[in-house]
Amino acid sequence: MVLGVILALWVLMGVIGWIMSMVKLFFFVGLAAVVVYLVVTLVSKAAKSG
Repeated sequence: MVLGVILALWVLMGVIGWIMSMVKLFFFVGLAAVVVYLVVTLVSKAAKSG
């Protein structure tokens, strides 16, 4: 009984950790995409005006 509760908590913590790492990964990928998009936009505007 106690072992089952401990196992369930351990699995739950593992799943939460995995989900958080996935969220962090997607956040950083999205952030990098936004930065690249902004840089490309600024460079293209600078090239057009220049």
